[in-house]
Amino acid sequence: MATLLGKHINLRALEPADLDFLFSIENNEDNWEISGTQLPFSKHILLQYIENAHQDIYEAKQYRFVICNEEDTPIGLIDLFDFNPQHKRVGIGILILPKHQNKGYASEALEMVIEYAFNYLNVHQIYANIISTNLKSIALFEKNNFKKVGIKKDWLYLNSSFKDEILYQLINN
Repeated sequence: MATLLGKHINLRALEPADLDFLFSIENNEDNWEISGTQLPFSKHILLQYIENAHQDIYEAKQYRFVICNEEDTPIGLIDLFDFNPQHKRVGIGILILPKHQNKGYASEALEMVIEYAFNYLNVHQIYANIISTNLKSIALFEKNNFKKVGIKKDWLYLNSSFKDEILYQLINN
């Protein structure tokens, strides 16, 4: 897949050189709340994932972009998942490493992937599931015109308590 170039970031495919970066993100327990992970991943499993990342989104129903800054350093990931070409929809999730947050990278990456999904994947809507306590993500998606369409009450059981999950949608009119 061609690199998607922005003003301050670029989005690219996963490469074998991203193994340590991916390992650090996937095995950081602080991220497990948003990813639904409960156990650590081995480097072997992640390497297999990277080796299969070349699959077309129509085949795999998902695609993970690496977000790189102006120095071409990986700073985060943005995922398209549950791609459904029949119903013209796709889910989206984003993670920016804490030391790179609040610099506009997430918003720029989100804008680029929205454009990609609407113009190249021809989806009608993009959705995001956000934990109600993740105020940064809520602000990011609302800033990018996603609308809150529902709340799944007590949907997630995390850290010995139930949390609501909010469903956001962006519909291409």
